[in-house]
Amino acid sequence: MKPGETLLFLGFGGIGATLLLALLWAPSVSLEAFESPAAQRIFYWHVPAAWAAFIAFGALFIGSAGWLFRRSEQMWRLHVAGSEAGLACGLMAVWSGCVWGAAEWGTPWDWTDVRLNTFGLLTLLSIYVVLGRGSQPDGVETRDTFAAFGLYGFVLVPVTYIATRIWTIRHPGPVVGTGDDGSINGDMSLVLLLGAISFTVFIVGHIMASMRLTALEQRLERLQTSTDGGE
Repeated sequence: MKPGETLLFLGFGGIGATLLLALLWAPSVSLEAFESPAAQRIFYWHVPAAWAAFIAFGALFIGSAGWLFRRSEQMWRLHVAGSEAGLACGLMAVWSGCVWGAAEWGTPWDWTDVRLNTFGLLTLLSIYVVLGRGSQPDGVETRDTFAAFGLYGFVLVPVTYIATRIWTIRHPGPVVGTGDDGSINGDMSLVLLLGAISFTVFIVGHIMASMRLTALEQRLERLQTSTDGGE
């Protein structure tokens, strides 16, 4: 088994363990602080998934820049992997957030919340890049188009990150990295840390495996072209 696949399966295992601990072991939150305390347990899935999505969008940005400015095949493969990984974790984060919102707020989405909408746009961007690239023949112009979307769409990442620090509407503010004691206790932090590590391992493995798969696909296409040309 290649390193990418190994990390992918290790990440899957850690994500599963995180979900089990969140449901069965992690302490419950204060009944006064939340309308639906049980739904808060999806937080241990939602936050690490969003974190992993940011890593994937960062890979998409680097790969897009590497293709546009250096015409690097390796960077193009990173672009492909970053968009696919961003789509996977972005959908996880959006889905789990909708579950939380429906239980806690009475609505799965709030169109007035900046954080929700910017992250939703990031996920839509990854959907567009993945589906659009799959529907177009591979070529320099196609790559340039989707790489440009990956490059300029990255501006939504810092906007999404700082949105709850500036425009707090419905989405909760940050619970870690706030410079104070935070709003979660030690056991909660342990489960959240396991989730963050697991999703990071998963997303790194996903990117490595996807890059390897894209390289194999390109090699197969070259072999097919050379075979067709020799007939």
